[in-house]
Parts: sequence; structure tokens; C-alpha cells
Amino acid sequence: MTAGFIIQQMINGVTLGGMYALIALGYTLFYGIMLMINFAHSEMFMIGGFVGLGMLKVLTDPAIVGQAAVDFFTGSTAGLLVMFAIVFLVAMIAVGILGVVIERLAYRPLRHAPRLAPLISAIGVSIFLANAILLWVSTKQLPYPDVLTVRPAFTIAGASMSTLQVTIVFTSIGLMLVLDTFISRTKIGKAMRATSQDREASGLMGIDINRMIAVAFFIGPALGAVAGIFYGLYYGSVVFNMGFIPGIKSFTAAVIGGIGNLRGAMLGGFVLGILESLAGGFLSSGYQDVIAFAILILVLIFRPGGLLGESVVEKV
Repeated sequence: MTAGFIIQQMINGVTLGGMYALIALGYTLFYGIMLMINFAHSEMFMIGGFVGLGMLKVLTDPAIVGQAAVDFFTGSTAGLLVMFAIVFLVAMIAVGILGVVIERLAYRPLRHAPRLAPLISAIGVSIFLANAILLWVSTKQLPYPDVLTVRPAFTIAGASMSTLQVTIVFTSIGLMLVLDTFISRTKIGKAMRATSQDREASGLMGIDINRMIAVAFFIGPALGAVAGIFYGLYYGSVVFNMGFIPGIKSFTAAVIGGIGNLRGAMLGGFVLGILESLAGGFLSSGYQDVIAFAILILVLIFRPGGLLGESVVEKV
């Protein structure tokens, strides 16, 4: 194995880890504010990929937006940036609103029920969303439009990192920093942290608990939508059942970093992505899933709080 091969696997792993980290941020937000695992979050990631695909088709269809707009979007770097800004913004808003609606209909009525009830509800919502896309959209893989020319951004020791890979890594890190700043510095973020620590006391202090939970259920799916679009661009297609494995692995990443800890979710995503890529390169691609879940078992046994610790206050 050459140094270039190892570096290439590391680059691939960091790219994969960036997508895992974006999804893991949603899991850790939900757990931090409600102490629940929202297994429907993986379907938010999937739906984000489909919404992004739909917007890309709309913005590159001369019959809808006009030939001049299509030439602008696809004919220059500035046009591509504008087009993808629109795609990401629409997908984030649409999937974020879907997350709020699901919280209102499927989780809020069960807020005071035994903890197993919302978990079962989340699994039911996950199955419903996957089958809705299967029945109403397509049963097949849908290719993403070839509107992004993937060129090597730079080369190190024979290993190359494409512009798309650079975009995925820096976007995921940037969104994590924005979210971390939002949670730690803004008034809404502080209210969300208070809600996660003691919901009843926060309500007595005048905090709108329902609103804070709704904000979390908007932000988490919105970040998942970004990951879904990146997944479609990186792998070239989307399909109705694509959310399950990345969703489980992203949950693994959240546990590795420390469930409820935003920085831990990001760290866990990158750690898992790199280890999975190295396992695929040195062993076989068939071992990637085995490695991911073996790491989860080891972390739960030897460090159940995660690498950076579980950022959730225990109530006594």
C-alpha cells in the first residue's frame, strides 16, 4: 500500500464522515432536547435528497425557468453557486417544515407517555415516509443531473480531492460551527439548552417549550436535507430506501462522539467515516458495515458516554 493510497482513503473517509456528521447533528439535537432517538430522521435525509433532485430538475428545465436562466445556472461558476444555494435553501426549508409537522402530529401527543411509545412512533413514521416515496415518487434509483463538473481541487502524493469533496467537508464543518454558535450564544439557543436540562422549570420561567422543541425539529431535518443532497451528488443517484444504513451509521457516529454533544457528533462522524473507508481499502468493502457497528459495540462497552462525553444533564 502506497502513501498515496492511504491518503486517498483518508480523503474519502473525511468526505463520508462529513455526511455522517450532518445527519448525526440531528440525532444529537433530538436526544438533547427530548431524550428520544428519532429514527425517522434517516428518512428526512432521504427526502432531502429527493427534494434537491426535484429542484435541480426544475432549475435546469428550459420549459419551466427559461433557456436564459438555464444557461446562467449551468454556464458559469457564479450561476452554479446561485443554483445550488437555491436548491439547498428550498430543501432545508421544506424538510425542516416536514420535521415540525411530524413532531406536532406523531411525537407531541406522546410527550408524557412512557419512553418506548415515541420510539415506536418514530419507527412507524420512518416506515411511512419510506413507503410514501416508494409509492408516490419512484421505486427505482433516480440519477442526479450532471450539472456539477467534478474536478480535482488539489493533489497530494498521488491522491486527489475533488471540488465536491472539499465542498462536503467544509460545508459540514461550517454548519456545525454555525449551529454550535447558535445554541451557545443566541437567546433561542440558550432557551433550548434550558429546555433540555429541565423542561418543567423552563416552562415556569416563561420559555415556550413547544416552540423550542419545534425549532430543534426544524434544524435537525434541515441539516439532514443538506446531507441528502450531498449524498445524491456524491453517489450520483437517490432511492427511497437509501436512508436506513446512513441513518444507523450516523446514529453510531452520534454515540461515538457523545449523544447530545454537537461537537461530539461531528467528531464521531469523521472518525467513523475514516475508519470505514480505511477498512474498505485495506480489507474489503464488505467489512465497512461490520467495522462501523463493531465500533458502536466497543464504545458502548468501554466508553458509553462517547469520546467527548454525553452532554445531557441527569435529573435526580
